[in-house]
Amino acid sequence: MRSWMVTIRNMAVAEWRVHLASPPEVVFDALASDGGRARFWAETAVRCGGQIDWRFPGGQTWRGPVLAEDRPRLFSVRYLGGTRATFTLSGDGQGGTDVHLVDEGVADDDLMQVLAGWVSVLLCMKACVDHGADLRNHDRERSWDQHYCDN
Repeated sequence: MRSWMVTIRNMAVAEWRVHLASPPEVVFDALASDGGRARFWAETAVRCGGQIDWRFPGGQTWRGPVLAEDRPRLFSVRYLGGTRATFTLSGDGQGGTDVHLVDEGVADDDLMQVLAGWVSVLLCMKACVDHGADLRNHDRERSWDQHYCDN
C-alpha cells in the first residue's frame, strides 16, 4: 500500500487599521480607480473587466481579480501570492474614514514582509488622499526588492 504525504502551507492573516481625514467616498475612489491606485500603491494598476493588472516599481507584475466592491464601504482584490486583501471603510462621524485592511491567506514565511508592506501602502494612501503627497521613489533601483521602504 502506498502512502501519500500532503504538505499544506500554514496561512496567516495580515491586519491593520488606519484613520484618514478624508471621507469614505474619496478613500474608496483611491482604492477602486486606476488613477487612484497609481497615485499611492503601484506604478500602474489598470482594471480590465474584473481583473487588475498591477505593475510595481521593481518591475514585478501581478494580475488578480476584483473580488468584491461596494461603494463606499468595501473593496477586495486577489493580491500578490493569491491572498485576499479586503479594505472595509467606515465613516468616523466627523468627515473622516477608518480603514480596516485584512489580507487573508498569507504564507507564514511571508507574514513579516507582508505586514511591513501593508504599513507602507496604508501610510502612502494616507499621505496621498489626505495631503496630496506621493511618498514613493518611482525608482526601479530603489524599490522594495532592494529593501527600500517603497511600494
